[in-house]
Amino acid sequence: MSAFHFAFKVKDIKSTRKFYIEILGCKEGRSTESWIDFNFFDNQLSAHVSTEIPDLDYCGNVDGVKVPIPHFGCLLSIEQFKNIQERLENANIDFVIKPQKRYEGKVGEQLTMFVLDLSGNPLEFKAFSNKEEIFLV
Repeated sequence: MSAFHFAFKVKDIKSTRKFYIEILGCKEGRSTESWIDFNFFDNQLSAHVSTEIPDLDYCGNVDGVKVPIPHFGCLLSIEQFKNIQERLENANIDFVIKPQKRYEGKVGEQLTMFVLDLSGNPLEFKAFSNKEEIFLV
């Protein structure tokens, strides 16, 4: 499987390190005073400091729930999902969309939760009940 690279805006390096390293448990890669890379579940995130972070738009409607667009995240195992949920709860991170089961009893059944990082970027974490159904409709 190929990993992805995603570059995005953050307000500062200190709070970004706190969220991605201390809270999520990501490993730090290269960095300067204005950007920092992370190993985000075997994918490369590149956070760049900016004063122009866009407002959230809850234009997504998924299974009757308004979700922020754009967002990024990760597909996890159920065990990893529960671990990240616990880490977020222990860090007192508010959920934009609380952990829940989506499409229960249907193809694509999944656990999902949304949070904002400390710069206000929305992230979604998912765990499919059956990995074979990730791309099925």
